[in-house]
Amino acid sequence: MSHNIFDLKKRFLEHLEVERGRSIKTIANYDRYLSHFFKNAHIKTPKDINKKSIGGYRLFLNRQKIKHPRGEEYLKKKTQNYYLIAIRVFLKYLSREGISSENPDRIDLAKAPARDLDLMTIDELNRLLSAPNTGSLNGLRDRAIIELLFSTGLRVSELCSLSRFIDLARDEFSVRGKGDKVRVVFLSREAKKAIKEYLAKRTDTEEALFIAHKKGVRGNKDMRLTPRSVERIVAHYAIKAGISKKATPHVIRHSFATDLLENGADIRSVQALLGHENISTTQIYTHVTDRGLREIHRAFHGKRRK
Repeated sequence: MSHNIFDLKKRFLEHLEVERGRSIKTIANYDRYLSHFFKNAHIKTPKDINKKSIGGYRLFLNRQKIKHPRGEEYLKKKTQNYYLIAIRVFLKYLSREGISSENPDRIDLAKAPARDLDLMTIDELNRLLSAPNTGSLNGLRDRAIIELLFSTGLRVSELCSLSRFIDLARDEFSVRGKGDKVRVVFLSREAKKAIKEYLAKRTDTEEALFIAHKKGVRGNKDMRLTPRSVERIVAHYAIKAGISKKATPHVIRHSFATDLLENGADIRSVQALLGHENISTTQIYTHVTDRGLREIHRAFHGKRRK
C-alpha cells in the first residue's frame, strides 16, 4: 500500500465522498486545506506530520496576511481552525487505516473570539418582509423568498434547491441540508400564502420553486435562482426598506433562531430546526436571547441599596 501523502489524501477524499457522504464543496475545502498544509509544512509522508511540523505550520498560519480592498489583515483564528480541523480529520483517517502518524487528539484548536451575531430588530424584519411590490411576478417571488427564509430558517443553498412541488396542503416539508441530512421545516401562514400567490401567477413548467423571470431566458439555460441571486434580492429590499445594517439570507436565519428562543423555545428544538449537527453551534444565540436572566437581574439585583 502506497504511503505517498498525495495518494493518501486522494483516498481520504474518496472516503469522505463515498463513506461519509460529504458534499462536493466540503471535499474541495478539505483538499485545499490539506494541500496548503503539505506544501507549506513540507509534508511528503505520514511520518512527516509530527509535533514539530504542525507547530511550525500553526506559526505560519498565524503570521499569514490576507489582502482586502481595505488593506491587509492577519488570518482570523476561526479560519486557522478550518485548516487544523482538516488535519485532525485526515489523521483520524490514517489511524483508522493503521498508518502511523501524529495523534490527532494532540492538535488543539486556536482560541477564537466569541462570534458576533448580525441581527435585525423586529421592526426591521417587518419592513423587509413588506418591501417587495407584489404587483409583479418578481415581487411575488421575492416576498415568498423572504417569508420562507424567516418561517423556516433555511440556508440559502437549501432554499435554492427547493422544488415547486412541495405539498402546500401541509404546514411542513422535508429539506436535505448539510452532510446530506434531512430535517423537517415548518411554514407560517404568511409564508404559505406568499408561495401560493407566487405559484398561482407562474405559467412556466420549471421544476425549481424560485426562478429568474426575464424575457428571453429559456432554452437550455437553468432558470433556478442561485444563492448569489437570492443574496442580491435580500440586499436590494434591505436598502429599499431603509435598513442600513448587514442584511443577508443568513442574517434572516439568525433572526429566525433568536425569535424562537426569545419566545420560549428550548435550545434542542432550535438546534433541530436549524439542522445543526452540534448544539454548540446553536448556543451562539443564547447570549443575546436569554430573557430569563434579564428578568432575574431586574427582580433581584440591588435590593439592599437604599
